[in-house]
Amino acid sequence: MPPSSVTSEPAILYFGTPVALLSTLNPDGSANLAPMSSVFWLGWRAVLGLAAASQTARNLIDHGEVVINLPSSAMAAHVDALALTTACDPVPDYKAARGYRHVADKFARAGLTPIPSETVVPPRAAEAPVQLEARIEAMHSLARHDDDLAGKILTFEARITRVHLHESIVMASDPNRVDPDLWLPLIMSFQKFYGLGPQLRPSTLATIPEAVYRSPDVDRARAA
Repeated sequence: MPPSSVTSEPAILYFGTPVALLSTLNPDGSANLAPMSSVFWLGWRAVLGLAAASQTARNLIDHGEVVINLPSSAMAAHVDALALTTACDPVPDYKAARGYRHVADKFARAGLTPIPSETVVPPRAAEAPVQLEARIEAMHSLARHDDDLAGKILTFEARITRVHLHESIVMASDPNRVDPDLWLPLIMSFQKFYGLGPQLRPSTLATIPEAVYRSPDVDRARAA
């Protein structure tokens, strides 16, 4: 007999996604580093969801470049050090009401090392096992026909222009593949940090070679 269910109205529907640290450029040319977890990938494109009033969203609109740094589960403390901080000065009222404070040097606050990127201006976070340089290709406003929500949430389509991986997570037999048994991403589920457990069972989908999914964006990135 299947388990019973109830009708529910959770305030948020964050069932579990990878944490990302977005490196962008502030208006004064300094680097911003912001944690977020509304991100997913299709090929060499990432979709980022951000509050329109955030400094990161403004930076993406103004500058159009980003590094998507993916921390491992061992980096939870670094990510948490950025909680309730913002590059906005003065701090917007809605953030101040939630306890946010201005921090100018986010990399220092997180205890992470900024290093130069190869195809974009924002720096990478050296400690992150995955560092994805990207350019913004499109922006979309969610809930455009809702008077209460229109203009408050933006999604950005980011085209990856360079991928940097720590050698510790690269598959020994193929330098162009991540070993999922070695890559342990930091996951956020309902505002709490989690890691991944071991593989549960073989996947039938994995019988399809990864190369089948190769995107033309890979060749575009190589030429960047």
